[in-house]
Amino acid sequence: MTRKAVLIALVCFGLDHLLKFQITDSMDYGDRIPVWSFFDLVRWHNEGAAFSVLATAGGWQRWFFIVLGIGFSVYILYELRRLPRDAAAMVWVYGLILGGALGNLADRIIQGYVVDFLLFHHGEWYFPAFNLADSFLFCGAVLWILLMIIESRQKRGDPHQAADQPASKRGAP
Repeated sequence: MTRKAVLIALVCFGLDHLLKFQITDSMDYGDRIPVWSFFDLVRWHNEGAAFSVLATAGGWQRWFFIVLGIGFSVYILYELRRLPRDAAAMVWVYGLILGGALGNLADRIIQGYVVDFLLFHHGEWYFPAFNLADSFLFCGAVLWILLMIIESRQKRGDPHQAADQPASKRGAP
């Protein structure tokens, strides 16, 4: 199970950095290329966290996010080793989250900032720019939340979930 999650993480990391390389190789900082009416490719640098939180904190945040990223990645690897064999969905959760975390961690270590390149907007409204690593982190977190909801419903004996489970899993005698 651990190998599958690490493979997923490496694929996510590779895709993220391949696209970041393409962006930094072909665009200057601040460039913006309209793709569709609601989506642009950009080259922006984020020294902070999600939504540029702490981006202007003076530099200490780089080291804080590096330590946080390393600690979080070690924790994910620790949790992976504890996963039961039948936890295939959690392999995806941990793989996506680890791949995204490592993608942004590498940026912070090497450059001191994260390269963001995806910008969605509508009219005058703009969602903060992000990158593929952020997307992997988000998808992993959403999948994790969905799995927790399903598990919670199964433990409560939710009739919608219980009907799909064999009697031995529903707590029947």
